[in-house]
Amino acid sequence: MRILVTNDDGIHAPGLEACARIAAALSDDVWVVAPEADQSGVAHSLSLNDPLRLRKVDDRRFAVKGTPTDCVIMAVRHLLIDNPPDLVLSGVNRGQNIAEDVSYSGTVAGAIEGTILGIPSIALSQAFGPKSRDNPSYVTAEAHGPKVIRTLLEEGIPAGILINVNFPDRAPGEVAGIAVAAQGKRDQKLMRIDPRKDGRGHDYFWIAFERRASETAPGSDLRALDEGRIAVTPLRVDQTDEPLMTRLAQVFEAI
Repeated sequence: MRILVTNDDGIHAPGLEACARIAAALSDDVWVVAPEADQSGVAHSLSLNDPLRLRKVDDRRFAVKGTPTDCVIMAVRHLLIDNPPDLVLSGVNRGQNIAEDVSYSGTVAGAIEGTILGIPSIALSQAFGPKSRDNPSYVTAEAHGPKVIRTLLEEGIPAGILINVNFPDRAPGEVAGIAVAAQGKRDQKLMRIDPRKDGRGHDYFWIAFERRASETAPGSDLRALDEGRIAVTPLRVDQTDEPLMTRLAQVFEAI
């Protein structure tokens, strides 16, 4: 099995090394194609107005001056065009990618692009807490990742579906199990703008989030991590809402 590993934290990210080790536990044919620099929050963006620069770091390891989506396309349509990967692993992200994160996440986008290109794809993220923020550990992802991935591959990932996996901020032996969970929804009141002034007195701003506990819905990825479980969430590339599409079709037919 040929595995392509990418991420959004960049070619030098510790989480990328963890993902490569997870991949190596599954196959001896592992390729790494990751962004040259941190691309967190770029979502499913493409570099259309700038050229892509490809740098060979080592055998089967390349850096792309572009987004995670660029990296997957570069790998599948150029580097590995004669023998494309059988699986795309994107991550392991530094921090969780749950709830609305999936819309912003470059890690999830790497798996989205793999899915669009017809390759089974899995996004992997490692949650961390206040105590581990400065030096998050990926041992839990590495300990449980291979088994989770093997199970998903044995069951089969349908076309048009990617799998989003989040590991809790717990030691490997303290993980409380695996939850197949729905995408959650955060309290958006936690998002705010943090205004500041630079050394010359000019205004600048950060998008910030309040760090306080909030109620999470049962069955959601948010609740799964709160309970110390691995959250496994299937996501569709096709974002069509079929019930509303059917209702609107009836409405417009009557006009």
